[in-house]
Amino acid sequence: MKAFNRIFDYIWPQWHRVVLTIGCALIVAILLSVSYLTVIPILKVMIKTEGLHPWIESKVCANLYGIKFNGLTTTISEIDKLSLSFKSGLRQGDLIIGVAPPSDPNLSELSYSTLVQHLANCTEPSITLRIARDSNEVLGERDSLSLALITPHEPNAIKDLGWKWAKRTKWNIEGAVLAKGQQIISHLPRDTSPAGKMKAIILIIEIMLFVTFLRCIAKYFQAYIAEKIVQVTVTNMRQDVFSHILRMPLGYFTNERPSDAMSRIVKDTAEMSHALKIMFGKAIREPMNAVVGLGVAMCLSWQLTLIFMGGTPLVLIIVGQFGKRMKRASRKTLEAGAQMLSKLQESVSGLQVVKVYNQQDNEVSTFQTINNRLLKQQLRISRIASATSPALEIIGMAAACGALIVGARWVTQSSEHINGENFLTLLVVLGASAESARKASDVWNKVQKADAAAERVFYLMDQTLEVDIPNAPLLKTLTRSIEFKDVTFAYPGTTATVLNHINITIHAGETIAVVGPNGSGKSTLASLLPRFYDPDSGQILLDGQDIHAFKLSSLRNQIGMVTQHAVSFNNTVAYNIAYARPDASQEDIIQAAKQAFAHEFIQALPNGYDTIIGERGTGLSGGQLQRIVIARAILKNPAILIFDEATSQVDAESEAKIHSAIEELMVNRTTFIIAHRFSTVVAADQIVVIDKGRVAAKGTHQELIKTCKVYQGLYETQLIQS
Repeated sequence: MKAFNRIFDYIWPQWHRVVLTIGCALIVAILLSVSYLTVIPILKVMIKTEGLHPWIESKVCANLYGIKFNGLTTTISEIDKLSLSFKSGLRQGDLIIGVAPPSDPNLSELSYSTLVQHLANCTEPSITLRIARDSNEVLGERDSLSLALITPHEPNAIKDLGWKWAKRTKWNIEGAVLAKGQQIISHLPRDTSPAGKMKAIILIIEIMLFVTFLRCIAKYFQAYIAEKIVQVTVTNMRQDVFSHILRMPLGYFTNERPSDAMSRIVKDTAEMSHALKIMFGKAIREPMNAVVGLGVAMCLSWQLTLIFMGGTPLVLIIVGQFGKRMKRASRKTLEAGAQMLSKLQESVSGLQVVKVYNQQDNEVSTFQTINNRLLKQQLRISRIASATSPALEIIGMAAACGALIVGARWVTQSSEHINGENFLTLLVVLGASAESARKASDVWNKVQKADAAAERVFYLMDQTLEVDIPNAPLLKTLTRSIEFKDVTFAYPGTTATVLNHINITIHAGETIAVVGPNGSGKSTLASLLPRFYDPDSGQILLDGQDIHAFKLSSLRNQIGMVTQHAVSFNNTVAYNIAYARPDASQEDIIQAAKQAFAHEFIQALPNGYDTIIGERGTGLSGGQLQRIVIARAILKNPAILIFDEATSQVDAESEAKIHSAIEELMVNRTTFIIAHRFSTVVAADQIVVIDKGRVAAKGTHQELIKTCKVYQGLYETQLIQS
């Protein structure tokens, strides 16, 4: 879970939203339990003759004085030892037969409803009670005595009980809720006639509808805020991963597929997004519903609730095991998905080659293998997900049956542990809690899937970046020379050395041509100068100082590069030219295009410089696209130019014009030309011949054609033919 926990670095800045969504979820849970608790007053009104008024007033008596009565009688069935009634001398089993001053001379006829009404609504510091207490249980003898019951209106009465803050808080909250309940039902008649019962039931239903309305509003805000947290988190994460990738050394992608990085940014973050939605949605809401429901159930009967929760340890073990399997399967699924994306990209981008060599069946077969591998892992995930809920339901049902058997026995035997209405309400509450737990049963599996995705995403984030030394100075414009001093290099992850002890010196303003057989290391040599890769040993010096001593961005600001494979972006022609200088004016862009002999064909495009270039330069010929890339380099106006097979895609008609523009551009600039057309190679101030990663020879064309067999071979084959 270490990888998944790192997601919270993106969540903490939104702590206020997290607090709001948790608060809304808590409100939803409380109001849901309130809805279930309306079952009790409905049953009280419909089944018994108690009525709403005496029922609420009996709850007020329990809250104020800590006493409960036996059914609808005035006999005390339960008494809290830390209560005003116990402190006043009342005991369990006492029969209250009168209240002074008596409302009726015949005190023995004091009714239950009259008693609870008087006790609940008393505003005096104390109440004088007449009680009957057993003196001889065997003979059934009772003594009659009077007691002064202290009320909460007596100054310091509650304080003197020595309650802790938790009990005092609970007492205050219950008192406030019950007072509100008394206020609500005060408009109803106290009679228990059918008409009175119907009015009471309608009131309860209206309250239930109002509570449901409030709960749904809170649920809406909880869902929306949670969604906002998720989307902001994943958006910021994608942004950071993309930014990180652009600043990683190119060496990482030597052995890794770019499509795999794309899959991590798109697919893996989507998997994390799905898990976060659950985590801030039902992962908060449903467990909270279950916890609040169990809290209500504890108040109704803690014994039955504990029996119901007996399967919890086994549930946690099963969920943990399923989660581990889910994580392994998810990791393999994401890897297979990345392989599929890579194959799709490879086949579609190389569709011409696939067709011309009639390899459609072979490509389909390879794709099917990857697709079946992905299917296998997805089915494994489905099996785990499908097994989780039934397994938990079996355990939950077994625990519920145990609680049901015990509770049914208590009710049928008229036990003091729980009465019929409370038992039915308990079943409703426990059933709702179990349903909430069932809905949350897949949360851990989803989190494990997201953890597997997070590992892949943060693996990218943990890759080292191109770094500058602390407080590195800016590189000033080249004035003296560039020197490759005993440079040796092998691509990351390989052992084959591409460049071996290269020693070359280029004076500022010179043009150097690097030639050699394919695979000799020409392009690799050029890629070391802008620090796409760093040499394994040796140094590259600019004006006598190592290029690592300067700020990397200032080094690349001085370099313009045109490669054999023209790179374009899915945007306008003007955007692609101005990519080197985003602040360039339209006039500067047009001037650069004219120098690259691209202005003429750009004007002929449907929207001129505002024409959108499709993906990979779709809509332009190879020569046209290459001229746009050359215009980009011209616009940058760099001190150092690198042309790597720069005109390989340019037709003969345009080459002469572009060559003239390049020659003009090269004036007073240090230029690298790699395996360029023969005319440019001959005109170079210095020609370096690379063979098998080593400098085979250096000199002018006239010198090398006489002394270097490798150069002679190139002249006779590649260069002169071109």
